[in-house]
Amino acid sequence: MLHAQFDPTARRDLAVTVVDAKTRRDLTWQQLANAAGLSVAFVTAALLGQHALPLSAAKAVAALLDLDEEAVRLLQTVPTRGSVPGGVPTDPTIYRFHEMLQVYGTTLKALVHEQFGDGIISAINFRLDVRKVTDPEGGERAVITLDGKYLPTRPF
Repeated sequence: MLHAQFDPTARRDLAVTVVDAKTRRDLTWQQLANAAGLSVAFVTAALLGQHALPLSAAKAVAALLDLDEEAVRLLQTVPTRGSVPGGVPTDPTIYRFHEMLQVYGTTLKALVHEQFGDGIISAINFRLDVRKVTDPEGGERAVITLDGKYLPTRPF
């Protein structure tokens, strides 16, 4: 049976343990995702406390990270989501995403509504991809794809 967490503390503490174990074992998020048999974005989010993992995936990553049965159980629970506490984020990388939404949020909203109508883009029926590509002008660029199902507003 699937169970839900209502206090984010346990999952947050487990995320700290996961990152420590990942670092000590010199593993990548991709290696953990490969073991879990799921996408790197989903597994990373799950291990950072934002998704529940299926039993087989939880066991696979726990084995690589040398986590106990309690961690396996906790990795399967539906978390209380939200990884950025209130206010403007202070971490520079997260802040830049916040800045992007501050600058382009209304543009994204206007374009989504113009092309799809009144509704939202799901963060549950969702895919995320992050790729590094060469910038023709020198250096590198980050290509981030947010792929969410459109859910129309339905009058009732």
